[in-house]
Amino acid sequence: MSNRQITKHLKLPIRFDQHKLAHDLSLALKKNWIPHFNTSGYSGEWTVIPLYTGNGDETNIFAISPEAAEITETPIMKECHYFREVVESFKFPVTSARLLRLGSGAEIKPHRDHELGYEDGSFRLHIPIVTNSLVEFILDGEWLLMSPGECWYTNVNFIHSVSNRGETDRIHLVIDGLRNEWTDKLFYAQAPPDSFQKMRDNQESSETIKRIIEELERSTEPAAKQLIAELSQKLSSGNHLA
Repeated sequence: MSNRQITKHLKLPIRFDQHKLAHDLSLALKKNWIPHFNTSGYSGEWTVIPLYTGNGDETNIFAISPEAAEITETPIMKECHYFREVVESFKFPVTSARLLRLGSGAEIKPHRDHELGYEDGSFRLHIPIVTNSLVEFILDGEWLLMSPGECWYTNVNFIHSVSNRGETDRIHLVIDGLRNEWTDKLFYAQAPPDSFQKMRDNQESSETIKRIIEELERSTEPAAKQLIAELSQKLSSGNHLA
């Protein structure tokens, strides 16, 4: 590994229309928001509306879908035309798109996600729709200030947390995708290619997977059993290790 600093986040040179985002959000606010399954990982209200999932299942809030599942729109996307425009503007395979709402006073505890750095071949983008100046998104000790309409890449392999200390909800459009030539061109225009490196010190990965499995076992969602099986296989094979 070189001595170059690893890229942990990028504010990408992409902006979306705040008013159009807010319009589609107003439609989504009328729908059924599903509590996040990882109940031990947060306090307060943290809820989800799936937009793109395996087989378009509107009850599937997981970012991971069974490998055989086709990623398609959920029914709400028939109304949310700008959300569709946003997602389709990205020329990479989308594996998940969700609205994530963190209520006023709520907190997501420090944690790591599993293999969601750009160097892993998969990655996560955040597009804030509603936020406030008292939202603290802390990534590896750094406070990221994300404004409505911006587009951010965050390497969530690093420890991160979110606290909403404001009086309004914080709602992001969160898109997960797979790396390709289009994304390489986009990302490498912002940071050197060799700054996207796998972490050697990844010893917590197995513990992270075990915690995810434990939380999935509490879920009644149809996709939970399939995800448990896939994660258990990774755990036993050692494929999660750097």
